[in-house]
Amino acid sequence: MAERAAAEIARQVGRISEERGIAHLALSGGTTPRRTYELLAGSSAELQGVEIWFADERCVAPEDEQSNYRLLAESLLVPAGVAPERVHRMEGELGPDEGARRYAEALCDGVSRRDGQLPVLDLIVLGIGPDGHVASLFPGSPALDAADDAVCLGVRDSPKPPPERITLSLAVLRAAQRCLLLATGSSKADAIDAMLGEPTRHVPASLLRRERLSVIVDDAAAPRGSRP
Repeated sequence: MAERAAAEIARQVGRISEERGIAHLALSGGTTPRRTYELLAGSSAELQGVEIWFADERCVAPEDEQSNYRLLAESLLVPAGVAPERVHRMEGELGPDEGARRYAEALCDGVSRRDGQLPVLDLIVLGIGPDGHVASLFPGSPALDAADDAVCLGVRDSPKPPPERITLSLAVLRAAQRCLLLATGSSKADAIDAMLGEPTRHVPASLLRRERLSVIVDDAAAPRGSRP
């Protein structure tokens, strides 16, 4: 899974940066994508024209062990030699509201916007929780009801610790040119099945735009009908 995912990310951002001179890639934290990032670090040539953004962040300091930035720095950014000025981290230490406000401004200033509103990221890499959440958009969360022009949201009631987080909005995830969702392990199998079912706010991953979504899973997380 990690090898295929790393190759797919490198292929897509490499093609876009070659065509346009720049590609905008948003990454998620969590245990699932870490090996993908470690392998992607070996594709440093394809990352030269890439601006790195984040799908979500915990409201902790960047050096905290729970920080998505720290995971990305250790597994990808430092090994690949990505220039600091091309890394746009969410400032979780500012708290959910100010951190989200600042990140929305950065995205709107740094990424081309569709119809003058939402920034359009080229590729967003996402994990999925056993409950079907993506980024820090959890089942039934008020964040799922944010306005269509919302860019970045503060979260105060995450069911997973820490409770305070910053996340890209569902509208930004849906506006992206492409989303790549990764899943490993049998604990994710039910979530993948639910994601492929009818769209529902009880399974946030099911609300992604499927015509712009690629899913890479290992055998244990595969939909029941496709398992060997």
